[in-house]
Amino acid sequence: MSSILSNVLPAPEDPFLSAFNLLCMVTKQVIFACRDDPCPVKLNLSAGAYRTEEGKPLVLEVVRKAEQQLANDLSCDKGYLSIDGLADFNKLSAKLILGDDSHAVDENRVVTIQCLSGTGSLRVGAEFLAKHHQQRVVFVPNPTWGNHPFIFTLAGLSVEYFRYYDPQTRGLDFEGMLEDLGAAPPGAIVVLQSCAHNPTGIDPTLEQWEKIRQIVRSKGLLPFFDNAYQGFASGNLDSDAQSVRMFVADGGECLIAQSFAKNMGLYGERIGALTIVCTSQDVARKIHSQVLLVVRPMYLSPPIHGASIVTTILKNSDMYKDWTIELKGMADRIISMRQQLYEAIQARGTPGDWSHIIKQIGMFSFTGLNEKQVRWMAKEYHIYITYDGRISIASLSSKTVPQLADAIHAAVTRLA
Repeated sequence: MSSILSNVLPAPEDPFLSAFNLLCMVTKQVIFACRDDPCPVKLNLSAGAYRTEEGKPLVLEVVRKAEQQLANDLSCDKGYLSIDGLADFNKLSAKLILGDDSHAVDENRVVTIQCLSGTGSLRVGAEFLAKHHQQRVVFVPNPTWGNHPFIFTLAGLSVEYFRYYDPQTRGLDFEGMLEDLGAAPPGAIVVLQSCAHNPTGIDPTLEQWEKIRQIVRSKGLLPFFDNAYQGFASGNLDSDAQSVRMFVADGGECLIAQSFAKNMGLYGERIGALTIVCTSQDVARKIHSQVLLVVRPMYLSPPIHGASIVTTILKNSDMYKDWTIELKGMADRIISMRQQLYEAIQARGTPGDWSHIIKQIGMFSFTGLNEKQVRWMAKEYHIYITYDGRISIASLSSKTVPQLADAIHAAVTRLA
Protein backbone atom coordinates (compact mmCIF):
# COMPACT_ATOMS: atom_id res chain seq x y z
CA MET A 1 0.00 0.00 0.00
CA SER A 2 1.41 3.43 -0.95
CA SER A 3 1.88 6.00 1.77
CA ILE A 4 -0.07 9.23 1.50
CA LEU A 5 2.44 10.90 3.84
CA SER A 6 5.60 9.56 2.21
CA ASN A 7 6.53 12.96 0.79
CA VAL A 8 6.72 14.64 4.18
CA LEU A 9 10.24 15.97 4.66
CA PRO A 10 12.08 15.99 8.01
CA ALA A 11 12.04 19.32 9.79
CA PRO A 12 15.10 21.47 9.10
CA GLU A 13 17.69 21.74 11.85
CA ASP A 14 16.51 24.42 14.22
CA PRO A 15 18.57 25.60 17.24
CA PHE A 16 15.40 26.11 19.25
CA LEU A 17 14.06 22.63 18.52
CA SER A 18 17.49 21.17 19.22
CA ALA A 19 17.51 22.84 22.64
CA PHE A 20 13.96 21.66 23.30
CA ASN A 21 14.80 18.10 22.30
CA LEU A 22 17.91 18.19 24.47
CA LEU A 23 15.88 19.32 27.50
CA CYS A 24 13.33 16.58 26.88
CA MET A 25 16.07 14.00 26.47
CA VAL A 26 17.83 15.01 29.69
CA THR A 27 14.55 15.04 31.62
CA LYS A 28 13.67 11.60 30.30
CA GLN A 29 17.13 10.32 31.25
CA VAL A 30 16.53 11.21 34.90
CA ILE A 31 12.95 9.91 34.94
CA PHE A 32 13.71 6.63 33.15
CA ALA A 33 16.91 6.03 35.09
CA CYS A 34 14.97 6.25 38.34
CA ARG A 35 12.12 4.13 37.00
CA ASP A 36 14.49 1.38 35.86
CA ASP A 37 16.64 1.41 39.00
CA PRO A 38 15.82 -1.81 40.93
CA CYS A 39 17.18 -0.40 44.22
CA PRO A 40 14.39 -0.56 46.85
CA VAL A 41 15.50 2.69 48.50
CA LYS A 42 15.84 4.78 45.33
CA LEU A 43 14.69 8.35 45.73
CA ASN A 44 13.23 10.54 42.99
CA LEU A 45 13.57 14.25 43.85
CA SER A 46 13.32 15.52 40.28
CA ALA A 47 9.55 15.84 39.89
CA GLY A 48 7.64 18.95 40.91
CA ALA A 49 4.91 17.16 42.83
CA TYR A 50 4.04 17.08 46.53
CA ARG A 51 4.38 13.83 48.43
CA THR A 52 3.25 12.84 51.90
CA GLU A 53 5.56 11.80 54.73
CA GLU A 54 4.99 8.26 53.43
CA GLY A 55 6.11 9.28 49.94
CA LYS A 56 2.62 9.00 48.44
CA PRO A 57 0.67 11.47 46.26
CA LEU A 58 -1.85 13.44 48.31
CA VAL A 59 -5.51 13.95 47.47
CA LEU A 60 -6.81 16.69 49.76
CA GLU A 61 -9.76 15.74 51.93
CA VAL A 62 -11.59 18.89 50.85
CA VAL A 63 -11.16 17.81 47.22
CA ARG A 64 -12.71 14.43 48.01
CA LYS A 65 -15.63 16.21 49.73
CA ALA A 66 -16.12 18.49 46.74
CA GLU A 67 -16.08 15.56 44.31
CA GLN A 68 -18.59 13.67 46.43
CA GLN A 69 -20.85 16.70 46.51
CA LEU A 70 -20.64 17.03 42.75
CA ALA A 71 -21.34 13.31 42.28
CA ASN A 72 -24.49 13.59 44.42
CA ASP A 73 -25.75 16.66 42.55
CA LEU A 74 -27.99 15.28 39.80
CA SER A 75 -28.23 18.72 38.21
CA CYS A 76 -24.56 18.50 37.20
CA ASP A 77 -23.93 17.41 33.64
CA LYS A 78 -20.97 16.85 31.32
CA GLY A 79 -21.92 19.31 28.61
CA TYR A 80 -19.49 21.68 26.92
CA LEU A 81 -18.44 24.78 28.80
CA SER A 82 -18.36 28.09 26.96
CA ILE A 83 -15.05 29.03 25.31
CA ASP A 84 -13.93 31.07 28.33
CA GLY A 85 -14.88 28.35 30.80
CA LEU A 86 -16.99 28.14 33.92
CA ALA A 87 -18.12 31.66 34.83
CA ASP A 88 -18.06 31.18 38.62
CA PHE A 89 -14.62 29.62 38.41
CA ASN A 90 -13.28 32.62 36.52
CA LYS A 91 -14.78 35.08 38.95
CA LEU A 92 -13.50 33.23 42.03
CA SER A 93 -10.04 32.64 40.53
CA ALA A 94 -9.60 36.35 39.85
CA LYS A 95 -10.74 37.16 43.37
CA LEU A 96 -8.29 34.64 44.84
CA ILE A 97 -5.22 36.21 43.23
CA LEU A 98 -6.34 39.86 43.18
CA GLY A 99 -8.03 39.99 46.59
CA ASP A 100 -11.52 40.69 47.90
CA ASP A 101 -11.03 44.45 47.71
CA SER A 102 -9.49 44.70 44.25
CA HIS A 103 -10.38 47.97 42.53
CA ALA A 104 -9.60 46.37 39.18
CA VAL A 105 -12.34 43.78 39.75
CA ASP A 106 -14.80 46.38 41.04
CA GLU A 107 -14.16 48.54 37.97
CA ASN A 108 -14.65 45.59 35.58
CA ARG A 109 -11.11 45.97 34.22
CA VAL A 110 -10.30 42.25 34.59
CA VAL A 111 -10.56 39.48 31.99
CA THR A 112 -10.30 35.90 33.25
CA ILE A 113 -10.35 32.83 31.01
CA GLN A 114 -10.32 29.23 32.27
CA CYS A 115 -7.29 27.45 30.80
CA LEU A 116 -5.43 24.16 30.93
CA SER A 117 -3.52 24.66 34.18
CA GLY A 118 -0.56 27.06 34.37
CA THR A 119 1.08 25.86 31.16
CA GLY A 120 -2.08 26.38 29.13
CA SER A 121 -2.64 29.79 30.71
CA LEU A 122 0.86 30.87 29.74
CA ARG A 123 0.41 29.55 26.20
CA VAL A 124 -2.92 31.31 25.65
CA GLY A 125 -1.41 34.52 27.00
CA ALA A 126 1.65 34.12 24.78
CA GLU A 127 -0.48 33.54 21.67
CA PHE A 128 -2.59 36.58 22.48
CA LEU A 129 0.48 38.78 22.95
CA ALA A 130 2.07 37.48 19.74
CA LYS A 131 -1.01 38.58 17.82
CA HIS A 132 -1.74 41.89 19.52
CA HIS A 133 1.31 43.27 21.33
CA GLN A 134 3.68 45.44 19.31
CA GLN A 135 6.83 44.46 21.22
CA ARG A 136 7.73 40.85 20.49
CA VAL A 137 10.53 40.27 22.98
CA VAL A 138 9.96 38.42 26.26
CA PHE A 139 12.41 38.56 29.15
CA VAL A 140 12.49 35.57 31.50
CA PRO A 141 14.64 35.02 34.63
CA ASN A 142 17.96 33.22 34.34
CA PRO A 143 17.32 30.51 35.33
CA THR A 144 13.59 29.91 34.98
CA TRP A 145 11.16 27.03 34.63
CA GLY A 146 12.36 25.00 31.66
CA ASN A 147 9.06 25.30 29.78
CA HIS A 148 8.94 29.12 29.79
CA PRO A 149 11.28 29.71 26.83
CA PHE A 150 9.57 27.06 24.70
CA ILE A 151 6.04 28.34 25.39
CA PHE A 152 6.87 31.87 24.29
CA THR A 153 9.13 30.88 21.40
CA LEU A 154 6.52 28.54 19.91
CA ALA A 155 4.04 31.42 20.09
CA GLY A 156 6.37 33.40 17.85
CA LEU A 157 7.96 35.65 20.44
CA SER A 158 11.68 36.24 20.98
CA VAL A 159 13.01 35.15 24.38
CA GLU A 160 15.82 36.90 26.22
CA TYR A 161 17.02 36.58 29.82
CA PHE A 162 17.52 38.88 32.77
CA ARG A 163 19.86 38.05 35.62
CA TYR A 164 18.19 36.45 38.63
CA TYR A 165 20.32 33.84 40.40
CA ASP A 166 23.78 34.54 41.82
CA PRO A 167 25.71 31.23 42.00
CA GLN A 168 28.30 32.78 44.32
CA THR A 169 25.80 33.69 47.05
CA ARG A 170 23.17 31.14 45.98
CA GLY A 171 20.77 34.04 46.33
CA LEU A 172 19.11 36.72 44.24
CA ASP A 173 21.23 38.83 41.90
CA PHE A 174 19.02 41.84 42.59
CA GLU A 175 21.29 44.53 41.19
CA GLY A 176 21.84 42.51 38.03
CA MET A 177 18.09 41.97 37.71
CA LEU A 178 17.35 45.70 37.97
CA GLU A 179 20.12 46.56 35.53
CA ASP A 180 18.84 44.11 32.92
CA LEU A 181 15.21 45.18 33.29
CA GLY A 182 16.31 48.79 33.04
CA ALA A 183 18.00 48.01 29.74
CA ALA A 184 14.98 46.21 28.27
CA PRO A 185 13.23 47.94 25.35
CA PRO A 186 9.96 49.78 26.15
CA GLY A 187 6.96 47.48 25.87
CA ALA A 188 8.96 44.30 26.40
CA ILE A 189 7.14 41.49 28.19
CA VAL A 190 8.68 40.43 31.51
CA VAL A 191 7.88 37.03 33.01
CA LEU A 192 7.89 37.19 36.80
CA GLN A 193 7.16 34.30 39.16
CA SER A 194 4.90 35.66 41.88
CA CYS A 195 6.27 33.39 44.63
CA ALA A 196 8.32 30.20 45.19
CA HIS A 197 10.54 30.74 42.15
CA ASN A 198 11.16 27.60 40.11
CA PRO A 199 13.89 26.33 40.03
CA THR A 200 15.79 28.42 42.60
CA GLY A 201 13.33 28.82 45.49
CA ILE A 202 14.55 32.43 45.77
CA ASP A 203 11.99 35.26 45.97
CA PRO A 204 12.53 39.01 46.19
CA THR A 205 11.54 40.71 49.44
CA LEU A 206 8.54 43.04 49.40
CA GLU A 207 10.92 46.00 49.34
CA GLN A 208 12.70 44.51 46.35
CA TRP A 209 9.38 43.80 44.64
CA GLU A 210 8.50 47.48 44.98
CA LYS A 211 11.73 48.48 43.24
CA ILE A 212 11.05 45.91 40.53
CA ARG A 213 7.56 47.37 40.08
CA GLN A 214 8.94 50.88 39.80
CA ILE A 215 11.44 49.99 37.09
CA VAL A 216 8.91 47.87 35.17
CA ARG A 217 6.40 50.72 35.16
CA SER A 218 8.92 53.48 34.47
CA LYS A 219 10.27 51.55 31.46
CA GLY A 220 6.80 50.74 30.17
CA LEU A 221 7.34 46.98 30.40
CA LEU A 222 4.45 44.51 30.48
CA PRO A 223 4.56 42.09 33.44
CA PHE A 224 3.33 38.53 32.93
CA PHE A 225 3.12 36.71 36.28
CA ASP A 226 3.39 32.95 36.54
CA ASN A 227 1.38 32.21 39.68
CA ALA A 228 1.86 28.46 40.10
CA TYR A 229 2.31 28.25 43.87
CA GLN A 230 -0.07 30.66 45.63
CA GLY A 231 -0.42 29.50 49.24
CA PHE A 232 2.08 26.73 48.63
CA ALA A 233 5.08 28.90 49.50
CA SER A 234 4.29 30.54 52.83
CA GLY A 235 1.08 28.68 53.62
CA ASN A 236 -0.88 31.95 53.32
CA LEU A 237 -2.82 32.74 50.15
CA ASP A 238 -2.76 36.50 50.66
CA SER A 239 0.94 36.68 51.51
CA ASP A 240 1.87 34.75 48.39
CA ALA A 241 -0.20 37.11 46.23
CA GLN A 242 1.40 40.35 47.47
CA SER A 243 3.76 40.78 44.53
CA VAL A 244 0.91 40.55 42.01
CA ARG A 245 -1.39 42.83 44.00
CA MET A 246 1.37 45.41 44.26
CA PHE A 247 1.41 45.72 40.46
CA VAL A 248 -2.37 45.66 40.12
CA ALA A 249 -2.82 48.39 42.75
CA ASP A 250 -0.96 50.96 40.65
CA GLY A 251 -3.63 50.79 37.95
CA GLY A 252 -1.33 49.39 35.28
CA GLU A 253 -1.70 46.37 33.06
CA CYS A 254 -0.47 42.84 33.71
CA LEU A 255 -1.16 39.23 32.83
CA ILE A 256 -1.39 36.42 35.38
CA ALA A 257 -1.26 32.67 34.72
CA GLN A 258 -2.81 30.70 37.59
CA SER A 259 -2.59 27.01 38.37
CA PHE A 260 -4.44 24.89 40.91
CA ALA A 261 -2.16 21.89 40.37
CA LYS A 262 -0.03 22.47 43.45
CA ASN A 263 -2.21 24.32 45.95
CA MET A 264 -5.21 22.01 45.48
CA GLY A 265 -3.26 18.94 44.38
CA LEU A 266 -5.20 18.88 41.09
CA TYR A 267 -2.19 17.99 38.94
CA GLY A 268 -4.03 15.72 36.52
CA GLU A 269 -7.17 17.85 36.24
CA ARG A 270 -5.25 20.53 34.28
CA ILE A 271 -7.12 23.43 35.79
CA GLY A 272 -5.91 27.02 35.71
CA ALA A 273 -6.80 30.52 34.55
CA LEU A 274 -5.39 33.41 32.56
CA THR A 275 -6.24 36.80 34.06
CA ILE A 276 -5.51 40.04 32.20
CA VAL A 277 -5.77 43.26 34.19
CA CYS A 278 -6.58 46.18 31.88
CA THR A 279 -6.63 49.96 32.21
CA SER A 280 -10.36 50.32 31.51
CA GLN A 281 -13.58 48.36 31.13
CA ASP A 282 -13.64 49.15 27.41
CA VAL A 283 -10.15 47.70 26.90
CA ALA A 284 -11.12 44.63 28.92
CA ARG A 285 -14.15 44.05 26.69
CA LYS A 286 -12.02 44.16 23.55
CA ILE A 287 -9.33 41.90 25.01
CA HIS A 288 -11.90 39.34 26.13
CA SER A 289 -13.22 39.04 22.58
CA GLN A 290 -9.72 38.59 21.17
CA VAL A 291 -8.64 35.98 23.73
CA LEU A 292 -11.71 33.91 22.80
CA LEU A 293 -10.43 33.90 19.22
CA VAL A 294 -7.13 32.46 20.48
CA VAL A 295 -8.82 29.70 22.47
CA ARG A 296 -11.45 28.67 19.91
CA PRO A 297 -9.10 26.97 17.39
CA MET A 298 -6.73 25.78 20.13
CA TYR A 299 -9.04 23.57 22.22
CA LEU A 300 -12.49 25.23 21.92
CA SER A 301 -13.80 24.33 25.36
CA PRO A 302 -11.93 23.68 28.62
CA PRO A 303 -12.60 20.61 30.82
CA ILE A 304 -15.40 20.89 33.35
CA HIS A 305 -14.45 18.60 36.22
CA GLY A 306 -11.44 20.41 37.67
CA ALA A 307 -13.18 23.77 37.34
CA SER A 308 -16.20 22.39 39.19
CA ILE A 309 -14.00 21.11 42.04
CA VAL A 310 -12.24 24.46 42.46
CA THR A 311 -15.50 26.40 42.25
CA THR A 312 -17.20 24.18 44.81
CA ILE A 313 -14.37 24.73 47.29
CA LEU A 314 -14.00 28.47 46.73
CA LYS A 315 -17.77 29.12 46.94
CA ASN A 316 -18.32 27.28 50.21
CA SER A 317 -16.91 29.09 53.28
CA ASP A 318 -16.46 25.87 55.29
CA MET A 319 -14.71 24.09 52.44
CA TYR A 320 -12.57 27.13 51.78
CA LYS A 321 -11.47 27.16 55.41
CA ASP A 322 -10.71 23.43 55.29
CA TRP A 323 -8.66 23.99 52.14
CA THR A 324 -6.56 26.74 53.73
CA ILE A 325 -5.83 24.44 56.69
CA GLU A 326 -4.73 21.58 54.44
CA LEU A 327 -2.75 23.97 52.25
CA LYS A 328 -0.88 25.37 55.23
CA GLY A 329 -0.19 21.83 56.36
CA MET A 330 1.54 21.09 53.04
CA ALA A 331 3.54 24.32 53.13
CA ASP A 332 4.57 23.76 56.75
CA ARG A 333 5.74 20.23 55.98
CA ILE A 334 7.92 21.54 53.15
CA ILE A 335 9.41 24.19 55.44
CA SER A 336 10.08 21.48 58.03
CA MET A 337 11.86 19.34 55.43
CA ARG A 338 14.11 22.30 54.58
CA GLN A 339 15.06 22.72 58.22
CA GLN A 340 15.66 19.00 58.72
CA LEU A 341 17.85 18.79 55.61
CA TYR A 342 19.89 21.82 56.62
CA GLU A 343 20.43 20.45 60.13
CA ALA A 344 21.39 17.02 58.77
CA ILE A 345 23.99 18.53 56.41
CA GLN A 346 25.36 20.67 59.23
CA ALA A 347 25.58 17.67 61.53
CA ARG A 348 27.75 15.86 58.99
CA GLY A 349 30.16 18.77 58.76
CA THR A 350 29.67 19.10 55.01
CA PRO A 351 31.99 21.80 53.63
CA GLY A 352 30.40 25.08 52.56
CA ASP A 353 27.55 27.32 53.62
CA TRP A 354 24.21 25.51 53.25
CA SER A 355 21.98 28.19 54.78
CA HIS A 356 20.47 28.84 51.34
CA ILE A 357 18.38 25.70 51.85
CA ILE A 358 16.39 27.35 54.64
CA LYS A 359 16.46 30.81 53.06
CA GLN A 360 14.81 29.57 49.88
CA ILE A 361 11.05 28.98 49.76
CA GLY A 362 8.56 26.72 48.03
CA MET A 363 8.83 23.18 46.80
CA PHE A 364 12.27 23.46 45.17
CA SER A 365 15.81 24.13 46.32
CA PHE A 366 18.71 25.06 44.07
CA THR A 367 21.39 23.17 45.98
CA GLY A 368 24.49 24.33 44.14
CA LEU A 369 25.46 20.75 43.29
CA ASN A 370 26.98 20.38 39.82
CA GLU A 371 26.10 17.83 37.15
CA LYS A 372 29.04 15.58 37.96
CA GLN A 373 27.98 15.39 41.60
CA VAL A 374 24.34 14.81 40.63
CA ARG A 375 25.22 11.91 38.32
CA TRP A 376 27.48 10.41 40.98
CA MET A 377 24.70 10.58 43.60
CA ALA A 378 22.39 8.71 41.24
CA LYS A 379 24.98 5.99 40.67
CA GLU A 380 26.20 5.58 44.23
CA TYR A 381 23.17 6.57 46.34
CA HIS A 382 20.25 5.98 43.94
CA ILE A 383 19.05 9.57 44.39
CA TYR A 384 17.74 11.26 41.26
CA ILE A 385 17.61 15.04 40.84
CA THR A 386 17.80 17.33 37.82
CA TYR A 387 21.29 17.96 36.46
CA ASP A 388 21.22 21.63 37.46
CA GLY A 389 21.15 20.56 41.12
CA ARG A 390 17.49 21.35 41.77
CA ILE A 391 15.76 19.11 44.29
CA SER A 392 12.09 18.83 45.11
CA ILE A 393 11.90 19.51 48.84
CA ALA A 394 8.20 18.59 48.62
CA SER A 395 9.19 15.00 47.80
CA LEU A 396 11.36 14.57 50.91
CA SER A 397 10.33 12.95 54.18
CA SER A 398 11.85 12.59 57.63
CA LYS A 399 12.94 9.08 56.60
CA THR A 400 14.70 10.16 53.40
CA VAL A 401 16.40 13.35 54.68
CA PRO A 402 19.35 11.39 56.20
CA GLN A 403 19.78 9.46 52.92
CA LEU A 404 19.98 12.72 50.95
CA ALA A 405 22.26 14.40 53.49
CA ASP A 406 24.66 11.43 53.33
CA ALA A 407 24.71 11.62 49.54
CA ILE A 408 25.31 15.38 49.46
CA HIS A 409 28.10 15.10 52.01
CA ALA A 410 29.82 12.32 50.06
CA ALA A 411 29.42 14.10 46.72
CA VAL A 412 30.79 17.40 48.03
CA THR A 413 33.74 15.87 49.88
CA ARG A 414 34.73 13.44 47.13
CA LEU A 415 33.95 15.49 44.03
CA ALA A 416 34.72 19.04 45.12
